Amino acid sequence: MFCAIAAGEAPATIVAEDERTVAFMDIAPATDGHLLVIPRTHYEDVLVIDDADLDATMHAARAMARRVKDRLGADGVNLLNSCGRAAWQTVFHFHVHVIPRYDDDPLKLPWVPEQGDMDAIKRTAEKLLRA
Repeated sequence: MFCAIAAGEAPATIVAEDERTVAFMDIAPATDGHLLVIPRTHYEDVLVIDDADLDATMHAARAMARRVKDRLGADGVNLLNSCGRAAWQTVFHFHVHVIPRYDDDPLKLPWVPEQGDMDAIKRTAEKLLRA
């Protein structure tokens, strides 16, 4: 699925992209503003990703972490990558979770992903897209 999102062939609420990466809203968010950053090229996990794509993905994740703090008023941010089933990886396309944290949020890691409210996700994405 993530390869199709990177290729523009599957629906996603994209909040940033460049020639190497795509950032889009997670449809099973742990907190308001939870998004994913992926490389456009498919790699199963962090152990096999090309160094240049890893660098680009992590730079994009940091930029999105700054954006969620600035535009959503997050008090902190978790950057999370899971590598392998035992580490909670469920989608085998390398990705970094950018999880805004709020002083009063109830999140305990790991969270159990459940489908989020798509209208609320889109409203949050609009805040992240504003210049």
